[in-house]
Amino acid sequence: MDVLLKADNISGGYNNKEAVIRDVSLEVKRGDFLGIIGPNGSGKSTLLRLMTHVLIPQKGKVTLEGKDITRMNLKEFSRKAAFVPQETLINFSFKVQEIVLMGRIPHLKRLQFETKKDFLAAEDALSLTDALYLKDKEIDRLSSGERQRVIIAKALAQEPVLLFLDEPTSHLDIGHQIQILDLLKKLNQEKKLTIVIVLHDLNLVSEYCDRIVLLNEGRIFCEGTPSEVLTYQNIEAVYKTIVVVNKNPISFKPYVVLVSGNRVCRRD
Repeated sequence: MDVLLKADNISGGYNNKEAVIRDVSLEVKRGDFLGIIGPNGSGKSTLLRLMTHVLIPQKGKVTLEGKDITRMNLKEFSRKAAFVPQETLINFSFKVQEIVLMGRIPHLKRLQFETKKDFLAAEDALSLTDALYLKDKEIDRLSSGERQRVIIAKALAQEPVLLFLDEPTSHLDIGHQIQILDLLKKLNQEKKLTIVIVLHDLNLVSEYCDRIVLLNEGRIFCEGTPSEVLTYQNIEAVYKTIVVVNKNPISFKPYVVLVSGNRVCRRD
C-alpha cells in the first residue's frame, strides 16, 4: 500500500505555548484503519488537529499525497480529507439533508447552488450510514446515535479518501458504539476508505483497528498491530494501572481486563 498521509517529525500545540505533540513521525497508508490511543493529556486530539489542517505544526510537516497540507487551501484539503470532531454543536434546527449537503461545500464554486449531483451525493452518504429515512427530520430532534450517523454522512458527502474521527463514540451507549464502528469498518473494507480514529476504549480499538499508535506525553510510545501494542507491559507503562490482557474467544484479538487497585496482582 502506498503512503497517503505522512507526518514528518512534527511538533505543535496551541497559542505558541509549549508543544503538546513532540517529534512525531507517522505514516498512514491507503486502506489503513488506524487507531490512536493514549491516556488523557497524551496529545491524541492535538495530533489529529495537526494532521487535519486545524493546527499548524511548530516544527516538521504533514503531507497528503505528497503535498504539504499547509500549502493546500482548505477547500483543496477538504476534497481529500474529512474530519468528524468529538463535539459537534449545531445551534439551529437544520433538516438532516441540509446538514449533509454542507459536506458538498468543498466541491462548489463561490456562490454556487447545489446541483443534482450534490443532492445525489448527500443521499448516497445518508444511505451508506443507514440514515436516509432521517433526511427530512430536524437534527436537534434526533437521538445521539442518529445524530452521529448524520455527522458521519456529512463527512462522507465530501467524498474524501481519508476520514479522521475524534472520539466518535464517546457519548454513545454500547449498542450505538458498535453500530458506528461496524459502519466505519464496512466503509473501510468495501469503499476502501482510509480511516484514522481516536478512541479511549482499548477493546474497541483492538477489535476494529488494523494498526494502533499509542501516545504518551506527546510522543509515540509504540505502534503496530493490536497484538503488538496492547500488551500488559505497554498498557501498564503508559496508563499506570494494572491490567490483564487475554484473547477475545471469538475474534482472537487482545482483550484488556482492568484489575482493581485493591487486589494484589503477581506477574510470573
